[in-house]
Amino acid sequence: MSVEAAAEAVRAALAEARRGLIGRDALVELVALAAVAGEHLLVIGPPGTAKSEAVRRVSRALGGDYFEYLLGRFTEPSEVFGPVDLAKLRAGTVETRTAGMLPEAQIAFLDEVFLGSTAILNTLLGMLNERRFRRGHTVIECPLRVCVGASNALPEDEALAAFADRFLLRTFVAPIDDALLEDLLEGGWSLRPAARAVARVEHLDALRAQARGADLTAVRPALARALRLLRSAGVELSDRRMVKVQRVVAAAAVLDGRAQPGPGDLWPLIYAVPTAEQQQVARDVLRPVLEEARNAALGAATEAASLSPAARAQRLAERARALLDARPADDAALTDWRLSLEGVARAIDAGFPPDALPEPLPGLRAELVAALDAAR
Repeated sequence: MSVEAAAEAVRAALAEARRGLIGRDALVELVALAAVAGEHLLVIGPPGTAKSEAVRRVSRALGGDYFEYLLGRFTEPSEVFGPVDLAKLRAGTVETRTAGMLPEAQIAFLDEVFLGSTAILNTLLGMLNERRFRRGHTVIECPLRVCVGASNALPEDEALAAFADRFLLRTFVAPIDDALLEDLLEGGWSLRPAARAVARVEHLDALRAQARGADLTAVRPALARALRLLRSAGVELSDRRMVKVQRVVAAAAVLDGRAQPGPGDLWPLIYAVPTAEQQQVARDVLRPVLEEARNAALGAATEAASLSPAARAQRLAERARALLDARPADDAALTDWRLSLEGVARAIDAGFPPDALPEPLPGLRAELVAALDAAR
């Protein structure tokens, strides 16, 4: 399987997963980024913010074996890892029947992950670190590509904080912005079909192999400078996190269709910063470093991390092109379409000087104006 074909398949899967899911594009993209990097993702946010739906959609679009569970104080290990095989137990062997459970999942979502018991979290630790499940006489290699953990807040307990550190990437989600409320209501009312499989987890594996073989020699000096800037601002990353972030930088480049990462691929460093407050500090401190960040496959995650003009221009261009290619034939829908066009045009004008629009915005803005004139 060629890396180009794998990257195209994963990009198509992300587009399918994003379809009809309002305001969670970055989360969808981060699940794929973590999977290609061979790392795990922690999502922090209030209930009802589509955390689990985003992960489900990615799993469906990639055709992966999926496991999801809501952990609680009284959750038994057998509910997550599988029950003990009673027949073998009578013979004196403690083995676990793992079919359909977390040890055999390729993509997993664990809600309220910090509420798990010590027995569950200790077993999870081995699975996250080594992709190996051990319980009694059962020792199996796990096909887990990515585990997404979710919680309403970061844990304050030191023991739980050590477990949380095994999730290299962190994103903080909030309820949908006011500007997207109409889209949210329409999407929820129309109940668009769930994502369908358009790729396979083997495509992730091909990209992961390519990322692991990437040469980071050229980008390491820029990464080291970025890390020093963070330290100078009081944002400390553990040695383990600093080393592992290289995997995510390489994965971002590969998903963008490039074999070798460059300085424009440093934006995932923001998601390796542990807290929401420190992530905001990191965005401010690293703004000059990340001003050229862009990624065609992971546009929403890139823009949210870097706040770079290049990433914002790319996202506006994608939105403009999608609208221009979807002119409705129905007169009743034409008014809403025209308002959406005007919104994108206003966003372009508000974000960039008229005489310094980055490519491809000049041509697209002209198309928007022509389409608006034709629709009046």
